[in-house]
Amino acid sequence: MQKIRAIIIREHGDPQAVAKLETINLPSPTVGEVRVRVKFAPINPADINVLEGKYPIRPELPGTPGVEGVGVVEECGADVNAFAPGDVVLLPHRFGTWREAGNAHASELVKIRPDVPLEQAAMLHINPATALVMLREFVTLQPGEWIVQNAANSAVGRCVIRLARHFGWRTVNVVRRPELVDELKAAGADAVLVEGEKLSAEIKSVTGGEPVRLALNAVGGDSATRIAGALVPGGTIATYGAMARQPLKIPNGQLIFQDIAWRGFWITRWYQRAGKSAAAELLGELASLAARGVIFTPVEAVYPLDQIAAALAHAQRPQRAGKILLLCSDS
Repeated sequence: MQKIRAIIIREHGDPQAVAKLETINLPSPTVGEVRVRVKFAPINPADINVLEGKYPIRPELPGTPGVEGVGVVEECGADVNAFAPGDVVLLPHRFGTWREAGNAHASELVKIRPDVPLEQAAMLHINPATALVMLREFVTLQPGEWIVQNAANSAVGRCVIRLARHFGWRTVNVVRRPELVDELKAAGADAVLVEGEKLSAEIKSVTGGEPVRLALNAVGGDSATRIAGALVPGGTIATYGAMARQPLKIPNGQLIFQDIAWRGFWITRWYQRAGKSAAAELLGELASLAARGVIFTPVEAVYPLDQIAAALAHAQRPQRAGKILLLCSDS
């Protein structure tokens, strides 16, 4: 038994008020378990929703938040042969990563190559995974095909740009602020448009009338309707977020006459459906892409666990230039 520090929530509410650093007991790993020293864990919008009690999946209270992170194996229990101390591993979805260390069953861990920067490895499980699976899940894209997305400056949106460029697809990227246009073009975007009433026509103009079969929506409301309006008959729009906090507005004509498919996507459900083997394969591919610099998520600030309130306040600021990470352990 050892003492570790962890962020604990005992009730839902204001994130900065309910997230507290506590010292707890950590037992030795049992049969089939691995003790992992957590290195970095991001603060995602889903984590904020968990603290507020608004996320569909909540940890039992009292519990430790954190839906993704990276760590290093410290100790293996009996009958663990696939891991050894020093291995770098991605932590399972319900591990509760905002802690110094923890035990997990070996079957739930994914070992990754050691040349992946730890800060980048900590962020592979949600946003890059969401981007890559959506690019493959709904439409079999051919080289040179166009994809359209809103919220293009978000973490997922930036991953879509990088992955599309790597795999030979072209992107039309919609943003709400003109100052983001040059930034995203420098990051590899083929075209960047500012949200507006004529968006559907502008998308068709920049693509030269070439067919667009896939749209990715993280905004909702009018924005989703506009990017769906640029799709060819039989195209698909996948919704994975609702930043505008407005319901989807689906014109009857898009369904009846154009047969546009409106789909939803949640990476948590994909992991549940795909199973451990497929998840490990996906994360291994993402780790390889991160090691080669294909995937790169900007980090705006890193906070130690004892500055959790400041970290949460920073994570909730609008118009950030990167993710907020927790440095869970520097040993």
